[in-house]
Amino acid sequence: MMLLVVLTTLAATAQETPNARQARRIFEKTYNMVFGPQGATLHYDVNIVGLYKTQGTIWYKEKKQKFVDEKVNTWNDGKTAYMAYRKKKTVEIHDAQSDKKDKYSGKFKFTLDDFDYAISEDGDNLLLLLKQKRHAKGTVKEVQAWVKRGSLTPLRLRIKVAFVWTNILISNFRSGGISDNLFVFPRSQYKDWKFIDKR
Repeated sequence: MMLLVVLTTLAATAQETPNARQARRIFEKTYNMVFGPQGATLHYDVNIVGLYKTQGTIWYKEKKQKFVDEKVNTWNDGKTAYMAYRKKKTVEIHDAQSDKKDKYSGKFKFTLDDFDYAISEDGDNLLLLLKQKRHAKGTVKEVQAWVKRGSLTPLRLRIKVAFVWTNILISNFRSGGISDNLFVFPRSQYKDWKFIDKR
């Protein structure tokens, strides 16, 4: 019993090093710059082990999001998601939180408490390393996040789900100044398209 108490104390201490605290603090600050109430926008280039590649622009504001990529324009107002597929001229309607609305993003589930954190320098930038804790329930196993020293803006992500790594390059990042109107589906622009309700 005493050995169990000692091991538990050592494990808790190992997670609370100054490096781990600094890494979590910086990751949370960057995370909030993207997903906070002020909103954010960025351009992304995604590569999932060479099997799937796409690029586009995304806007976030808390639970709301809009993105435009090579195939689809989407609006998610926090309650309903609209996915306008340009080639087919169809609009799918989903519940905002449904994983079925997007083949890939639903696979990236985690909470900030899922990980042990570490930070190191990488040239002019900072590299944040997140490794999933043993009993975490999220799907993300590991994150490598590069942020700009000073501003802490995101530059690049490598995310591991199961055994697969996804690489995301980030550019044109801006935090703040995002209007709620941006997330409202402009139905009048799609009146001649086919609507498929998947709620």
